[in-house]
Amino acid sequence: MISVTILTKNSSRYIEKVLSALQEFDEVAILDTGSTDNTVEIARRFPNVIVHFHTFAGFGEAHNRITALAKNDWILSLDSDEIASKDIVDEILHTELDSQCVYSFSRHNYYRGKFIKGCGWYPDTVVRLYNRSKTGFSDAYVHEKVLTEGLKVVSFKAPVLHFPYNTIDDFLSKMQLYSSLFAKDKRGKKRASLFQAISHALFSFFRCYFLKKGILLGSQGFEISAYNAITAYYKYLKLRDANEQA
Repeated sequence: MISVTILTKNSSRYIEKVLSALQEFDEVAILDTGSTDNTVEIARRFPNVIVHFHTFAGFGEAHNRITALAKNDWILSLDSDEIASKDIVDEILHTELDSQCVYSFSRHNYYRGKFIKGCGWYPDTVVRLYNRSKTGFSDAYVHEKVLTEGLKVVSFKAPVLHFPYNTIDDFLSKMQLYSSLFAKDKRGKKRASLFQAISHALFSFFRCYFLKKGILLGSQGFEISAYNAITAYYKYLKLRDANEQA
């Protein structure tokens, strides 16, 4: 048996489609960290869904908290904007899982309705299926990941569809969140200055737009590259300020 775990906060845009794709799983355990929209109401319509509540203390901590609350040892971790394709659901449910392995899949990332095959968004492979008796998530505030040391990584063939950003407002709100969490996570551990903020921003744009072929993706490629650059800039400015206040 597999428990799917999902973190939510004001996730009503996609949560119905996300949960509809997961009805064959034994349990979907949601950790809601303060939704003020109808996310919870939608989630409770599905008989295999159970909703838990807790304040947000970083992505790594939240993932490990909902993992501990799930009823099964096998955990499939999905985001609230990731829609499992029928093919990946079938592939997972028909695979004989090995507790000495963790399992990855590719994400097809979309922005403004377009499948983005550049900007570092493709290929995008993430480890998300694991046995909690063997491993779990790192405790990072942001950019958390499943720890794989000592375990074999097995890749599924089918993808998960990911819709992280639809509008410029999505970029701005996530830039604010991720840059603040980065500063909190790295405070006192990593140096930062205005020069580093500028250099990281410039390199981030160059890497995304030119090296990762964002230039071939029209306006979407430029907007994603600019978002990455701006996020890098504010990450290091916020970290500089956090270090000065430490």
